Amino acid sequence: MSFDTDILIAGGGLNGPALALALAQAGFDVTVVDARAAPARAAGNFDGRGYALALASKRLLTAIGVWDQVADQAEPMRDIKVSDGRAGEGPAPFFMHFDHREIEEGPMGFMLEDRFLYRAFLTAMEAEAKITLISGTEVTDQAVDVSGVTVTLSDGSSKRARLLVGCDGRQTGVGTRAKIKRTGWGYGQTALVCAIKHEKPHNGVAHQFFMPPGPLAILPLPNNMCSIVWSESDAAAKAINALSDDDYMAVLRPRFGDFLGEIELAGSRFTYPLSLSVANEFVAERVALVGDAAHGMHPIAGQGLNAGLRDVAALAQILSEAQQRGEDFASALVLARYQEWRRFDTATLVATTDLTNKLFSNDNPLLRAARDLGMGVVGAMPGLRRTFMREAAGLNGDLPKLMQ
Repeated sequence: MSFDTDILIAGGGLNGPALALALAQAGFDVTVVDARAAPARAAGNFDGRGYALALASKRLLTAIGVWDQVADQAEPMRDIKVSDGRAGEGPAPFFMHFDHREIEEGPMGFMLEDRFLYRAFLTAMEAEAKITLISGTEVTDQAVDVSGVTVTLSDGSSKRARLLVGCDGRQTGVGTRAKIKRTGWGYGQTALVCAIKHEKPHNGVAHQFFMPPGPLAILPLPNNMCSIVWSESDAAAKAINALSDDDYMAVLRPRFGDFLGEIELAGSRFTYPLSLSVANEFVAERVALVGDAAHGMHPIAGQGLNAGLRDVAALAQILSEAQQRGEDFASALVLARYQEWRRFDTATLVATTDLTNKLFSNDNPLLRAARDLGMGVVGAMPGLRRTFMREAAGLNGDLPKLMQ
């Protein structure tokens, strides 16, 4: 039976295009099906959404030919400061400060706006003859047989591929139709996301301020702006988001502090309910899951996209090496290698983010004293501090070749 493409990727957000480019470079014919219209996404103006890209993710983007298109819009995160406290009271005396000069590789990561990253992916995909992008439609059904998988699209057409990859988010249709179950729970928290302009320069310093209702991340963007990811209880977040822009900022200011001078809202405001959702299996017959389709976690430390890009690099390497050996790259044996590689790393990251949120998102005086002491200990030990920094940069563990 003939095939329309080697690999069909359902989902054209960020992980899907990254995987398509990595696979095309390895010689595969790839089709990306994106439910959203590509031109509309690419033409978007600044809306406040940005991503914290670890150094390892930057290496992947360089390897697949995307980084040069966005380097001028990226803001290096030179330092990271982690502290604990209450709104309006400032941070506790013990905190962690990670200085990029303590590791040889340079900045631990970069902040980049969503619109620039997607536009760069779109440009790179359009220039790659081995990638076909179908936008404005989505996969609605899939049928697996011995040699491949046939997918039905919402426009009524069908495509046949050797492998189907779900990059279609936590509510993954690909995973659901493959009967892959999920484990998870809600945190009772909602993230309020926006960008702010500020009076004083941020000097490339990222801040993670833990408060009893949830963490506040202040992430540096170019042109004296920062991206804000601010977690509150579901009820409080709903009430805050219903406020006018002026009243919204009046709630944010005591949490943010005055260390960057006067602040004002820039761009749009967003909210995201926070939960944990992990696929029990990352693969099924002729199917693989990547990114949030495989693991959705709390946004502490901004590791969601970075974990997805690590999936991308690992899956591309596994499939390429199998193809070079003459194996059926979509066989259960090959896909099991991907699952084995990524499940332990993912489980460790999910457990760490889950435990960190539970440890810090409370006002228990004993836990407060213990965590403040722990941050003081880490801050005073250079070797331990560098280990944390390399973890933040995505440099620890078994790195795929595209991230080395």
